[in-house]
Amino acid sequence: MVADTLDPMERLVAERACERLIIEFVRRLDLGDPSSVADLFTPDGVWEWPADDRRIEGRDALRAYFGSRPADRLSRRMCTNILVTVDSPTAATATTYFATYRVDGYTDGMVPVRLPANVGHYEDTFRNVDGRWLLATRTTFLPFGGTTERLADSGQS
Repeated sequence: MVADTLDPMERLVAERACERLIIEFVRRLDLGDPSSVADLFTPDGVWEWPADDRRIEGRDALRAYFGSRPADRLSRRMCTNILVTVDSPTAATATTYFATYRVDGYTDGMVPVRLPANVGHYEDTFRNVDGRWLLATRTTFLPFGGTTERLADSGQS
């Protein structure tokens, strides 16, 4: 296997770069500019959700998809059990478990705690392009999920 010939430091740096991409993805969705998530993908990158027959391919389509997130959405994603496997100097895979807390209709302040809207895992592939690790594919699996709750207009109940 090619990965067995990687220098341990090279493997560690690649693993950390891929882990950082996983974390940056959810940070941009929750706290940043959601459309900029597209910049974390290769130009031909793909995000898909097989259970919903959803497949978004290419940076422009990804930018439009993630940029269409409702302006009044409040979300926080908790990621854990991130396992990155470096397959070669230019390819890696990862599995990450996540829980998403999410409501629409948010205006300000603290929202009373709720159960997660989704619990699942991501399966990612990464490519090193010109010295930079990027997501090539992200597939979302949701064994637990529901609709996004809309907060009442009268407050954050």
